[in-house]
Amino acid sequence: MILVVAAVVEQDGRLLVTRRVDGVHLAGMWEFPGGKIQPGETHEAALRRELLEELDTDADVGRLVFDTSHDYGDVAVHLFFYACTLTGTPRPLLGQELRWVTRADLTGLPFPAADADLIKRLTASPAP
Repeated sequence: MILVVAAVVEQDGRLLVTRRVDGVHLAGMWEFPGGKIQPGETHEAALRRELLEELDTDADVGRLVFDTSHDYGDVAVHLFFYACTLTGTPRPLLGQELRWVTRADLTGLPFPAADADLIKRLTASPAP
C-alpha cells in the first residue's frame, strides 16, 4: 500500500489540477497535486515537499478533506486529500499541464478511479 497526499487548492472559485506526465503510472490523467509520503515523513511535510518539487510553491496545509484507498491491480494506494492554501504562484516544474477549473469542470476531465468519490463530493458541495 502506497501512502499518498494531495492538495485541494481552491482560489476564486477554481480548483488547481495537474495532468500526469507521460511515462508515469496513470499518465495523462488529471489529479490534485501531491505525491508519495516518504518513510518517517508527516502528511504535512510530504505535501509541502511535493508542492515545492512539482509546482515551485509552498503551502499552508489545512484540514483533511477526504481519504480513500484504491487497488489498481498493479498498485494499491491510500490517498489523503488536504485543503491547502498556496503561499506562492504555482509553476509546473516537471512539464505537467496545470489548470484552474471550476467544480463543475471536474466531471469532464479524466481522473484516476481513486479520485471518484472526492470528485463527487466536490461537485455536490460549495467548498472543501
